[in-house]
Amino acid sequence: MLSLGPLAFANPWLLTALIGLPAIWWLLRVTPPAPRRQSFPAVRLLLGLRPPEETPARTPLWLVALRMLLAALVVLALARPLLNPASLGSGDGPILLVVDDGWTAARQWEARRSLLRDLVGQAERAGRPLLLLTSAPAAGGRDSATPLQALDPAEARGRVESLVPKPWPVDRADLLRRLETLQLGETAPVFWLSDGLEAESAGAGDQPDGLAVAERLRRIGPLTVFRETPEALPHLLQPPDNDGLALGIAAERPTAGFEETLGVVAQDDEGRLVGSVELAFGAEATRASAPLELPAELRNRVASLSIEREATAGARVLLDERWRRRPVGLVMAASQESAQPLLSEVYYLERALQPFTEVRRGTLEELLEQDLAILVLADLGRLGDEEAAALEGWVEGGGTLLRFAGPRLAEASDALLPVALRQGDRTLGGALTWDTPARFAPFPAAGPLAGLETPDDVSVRRQVLAEPSLELAERTWARLADGTPLITGVERGEGWLVLVHTTANAEWSNLSISGLFVNILRRLVAISAGVSAGARGGEPQPPLATLDGFGRLGAPPPDALAADEATLAENRVGPSSPPGYYGTEESRSALNLSAGIALPAPLPDLPLSVEERDYGGGQEADLLPWLLIAALLLGLLDLLIGLGLRGLLGPRLRGAAGALALAAAAGIAALTALPGGARAQADEAAALAATLELRLAYVVTGVPSLDATTRAGLQGLSRMLLRRTSVEPADPIGVELGRDELAFYPLLYWPITPEQRDLDSVGRRELAAFMENGGTLVVDLREPGGGSGLFGQGSAQAQTLRRLMGGIEIPALAPVPPEHVLTKSFYLMLDFPGRYDGGTLWVEQAEDTDKDGVASLIVGSNDWASAWAIDDSGRALHAVVPGGERQREMAFRFGINLVMYALTGNYKADQVHVPFILERLGQ
Repeated sequence: MLSLGPLAFANPWLLTALIGLPAIWWLLRVTPPAPRRQSFPAVRLLLGLRPPEETPARTPLWLVALRMLLAALVVLALARPLLNPASLGSGDGPILLVVDDGWTAARQWEARRSLLRDLVGQAERAGRPLLLLTSAPAAGGRDSATPLQALDPAEARGRVESLVPKPWPVDRADLLRRLETLQLGETAPVFWLSDGLEAESAGAGDQPDGLAVAERLRRIGPLTVFRETPEALPHLLQPPDNDGLALGIAAERPTAGFEETLGVVAQDDEGRLVGSVELAFGAEATRASAPLELPAELRNRVASLSIEREATAGARVLLDERWRRRPVGLVMAASQESAQPLLSEVYYLERALQPFTEVRRGTLEELLEQDLAILVLADLGRLGDEEAAALEGWVEGGGTLLRFAGPRLAEASDALLPVALRQGDRTLGGALTWDTPARFAPFPAAGPLAGLETPDDVSVRRQVLAEPSLELAERTWARLADGTPLITGVERGEGWLVLVHTTANAEWSNLSISGLFVNILRRLVAISAGVSAGARGGEPQPPLATLDGFGRLGAPPPDALAADEATLAENRVGPSSPPGYYGTEESRSALNLSAGIALPAPLPDLPLSVEERDYGGGQEADLLPWLLIAALLLGLLDLLIGLGLRGLLGPRLRGAAGALALAAAAGIAALTALPGGARAQADEAAALAATLELRLAYVVTGVPSLDATTRAGLQGLSRMLLRRTSVEPADPIGVELGRDELAFYPLLYWPITPEQRDLDSVGRRELAAFMENGGTLVVDLREPGGGSGLFGQGSAQAQTLRRLMGGIEIPALAPVPPEHVLTKSFYLMLDFPGRYDGGTLWVEQAEDTDKDGVASLIVGSNDWASAWAIDDSGRALHAVVPGGERQREMAFRFGINLVMYALTGNYKADQVHVPFILERLGQ
């Protein structure tokens, strides 16, 4: 490699071709004169017979310079110039790459992968092996058990492409242990792609931090550390608080020093948006919170919370039944079951609780055997010793016991109360008292009932009194206007004891027939711990669905083990228990990463001998594509100039040629000034065009004639849709797999030809994602009577299809059955001809209900685009065989069925349409 400051050449020997540039002077210096147009009128026959003597015109010096510049650009491009080439250091020893691949690295993962590709490319040019070491534990502990071996650049490139962030923290202690066992025998340059944070220290106070790792890496060789800027560090979304009225959303960030706003969205199990809220960080704040207020119906649908535009496992929180289900048990006594409804306390409680929770009735023994968030005891009086002991254990285990006073409790109380009670009760109002019924005082600001309004028409006529004590004030959640405690509560173990010092019916107060009663019960139910569907009876719960490092919920990995009760209770996330859902579909528990860890602090300043860089700047840039594009534009400009000098451009084309030349020059200037900007603007324009209007899309094959036919075919189909249906498509658009976004298009038409090149990994991944997310891919093999040897040893097109789709999971295909929706989505038809007829149409077997029954892959061979293709005047461009124009009409009908099927799904499969279809068939 030849290095010239910030510019280097990977193939410097090709620069010797620049010696041949003077030869261009001799080859291109002469341009033949332009032909002269001579009029020939009869009167002037004898005039102008002796034309002026002409000598061959020489090529202008500026044009020769232009052509020499074009040749120089081609030579420079082939020499592979690199901007900002990184130095790997001297020697032939291995290069050590240390990568933080925990959940904190997922936010800027593409920048890390791009940097790794550059480092591997530099090692390949230098002919040096690599060592790749990751800091997050691998599933099953494979990384720790496998000795570190040197990789050649090709193997390292494969490892880099398969490397993905893991949904748990890094383990710097294990990283140091592996580094201690590393024996290189010579100095090796070290590149540490860090996440910019200290190691997770929860539960491991002696775990090594970033400084210890940096010191150890410095002893191996020259160390370069890449770290994130403060604005790019990840956030940690906390599990929400549930106060009964809103979800308390909170997020943390590692560092302060700048203002920031995050959007948090709530989604249901199907990924639909339920609600959103913004969290605003002040300049000096590392935590932000805001309430997410939703109606009860919507709130019960919330399955996950996630930070917008931040795809990490720490930026997503899964919700289970603890945030949605609060079963309440009403303890029934024999006397309460036989009481009149309007006199029964249970009647008022049940009517108040039913709108927002699940209510279960039964005896105390029956209810204690069930999973309940809260138990409600009306005035049952003093509890027996066995009942009190069972209830006390239930409360200390996390339950909430809500009791109401009455005549029985006034006579005799027990120990399962938040405060000690006086014997007897207090009567307010009546013929023998001077007092009047008391109203509510404002609720204490520090209590769980803070913020509730106190209506003037709610009053209390009778209550039981609490014994004065030092703890009475802090245990009082509601008072009467005279300061007497009316609702008291205390935390007992993991649960709560709450007492309402009046009855649950209208005997002692009118609270039970007011809206305040419902609001108080809603708040008291909300403070309960909820019901976790976790390990029951100590049985571990199998993984149901887990998050990956990017926070995407999917099938659990094969190394994921069942989570026991302690793992779910303490939120222990690791290689064997990744975050996600555990249990069954009917009863599942959420294991969240953010519930069991603390957000690490940023890396401290490293020693001066360590070179620090960020991921966004100074990376190596390959100038080869830009130089080739500039050479192509210069070649186009030279062609136009040459045609003009020879007089081959007509008067009407000269202005257009001049404008085209100026556009080419402007394009060259734009390429040299802003590489990549034009592409970004083009992508944005294409996304806007595809979003505002419905468009049919096709895959650009790179064969000009085939691409032109496909575009004309989809143009003709779009016109037919506009004429015969309510679909109003715009002009079709061509997409390049691996380069253009596919999510905007419901239907993608792909003609197959053996000249097509293999897809890269990005193209395969995006095509698989398009099919997985509900898009329909229509593959046309374009061969008469083909389709029988689909993925076998069939025709050249079938072999090409097998080659192009290698590595993509193909669903099971079968010939279209007579009852398939494609046969009746708009027109009734049994055959699907195109330019050819008789080929087999293959479609995905199972109708996937989550895609509305739309197949992700349809494969045929009748060359439909050629049958649909028309010119600007509406005339067909290709003949159809053997059926002529009738066959073309059926081809258009199939195209309309195909588009309607992709847009509307399987609604025509509903049996409600059968009578109308039979009537149309005349049956």
